[in-house]
Amino acid sequence: MIKMIALDLDATLLTSGKTISEFNTQVIHRLHAAGLKIVICTGRPINVIQGYLEQLGLNQPDDDTITFNGSLVINNDTRQPLFKSGLQKEDFQPIYDFARTNDFPLNILDFDSIYDLTELVPSQYHTVMNADVQFIAKTFATLPDDQLYSKAIMSDDPAILDRARSQFNNAGHYHIVRSQPNILEFLAPHMNKAVGLKALLDHFNWTFDNLMAFGDAENDLEMLQSAGVGVAMQNAQPAIKQIANHTTEFDNDHDGVGRFLERFFAK
Repeated sequence: MIKMIALDLDATLLTSGKTISEFNTQVIHRLHAAGLKIVICTGRPINVIQGYLEQLGLNQPDDDTITFNGSLVINNDTRQPLFKSGLQKEDFQPIYDFARTNDFPLNILDFDSIYDLTELVPSQYHTVMNADVQFIAKTFATLPDDQLYSKAIMSDDPAILDRARSQFNNAGHYHIVRSQPNILEFLAPHMNKAVGLKALLDHFNWTFDNLMAFGDAENDLEMLQSAGVGVAMQNAQPAIKQIANHTTEFDNDHDGVGRFLERFFAK
């Protein structure tokens, strides 16, 4: 029995214009009111998606969000973490050295802020995020040593990121995923959205059999594999469609999520 629905944002619930359609909003409101737990499951920080949570009505005391691709499970109302796992500054040294030597951009994120490493080539992350969020200018040397970080981001043209991924020789230090064509993410080893979802499911004494999950990209793979019902978007990458149980009839610009949910729960 499905009790929880996990929704990726970019190219899944969000249109190409980074909005949630009125139809998708109405369907999600209806299912939430009927008692299903709706969980946004994203690589973004929660402060960047607050407007989406409010639009969907996911601001009740028992509403939670999976952020930073599984590294943080946070309550939408109290902002208290249910689960948190990350990296130390020293863990980023291999990717920083690689980026500096080969002229690639790099952003480092903790659980509150996004840092622009000013000694490296400029990043496209500001543009790709398309959100009202502050970027803090730092050098790698001046990043605090005594705090936990969520991930590193390379954001550039897709061909440049393809080259960076193929040339990087320390892949074992990280779980590397392409969350968008212009974003390459470096997470802690074995960190993914399914890790955060397991922590949340355990909290409610549920299992992955109780989970339906929607996604489109490489960073959604583990949660779609784990979910009792894994749903790839019509616009998803071919590898994601192959591992999913279902594929939506419509893409993210034509209410793919809402139309699938409406049909599935009408049974």
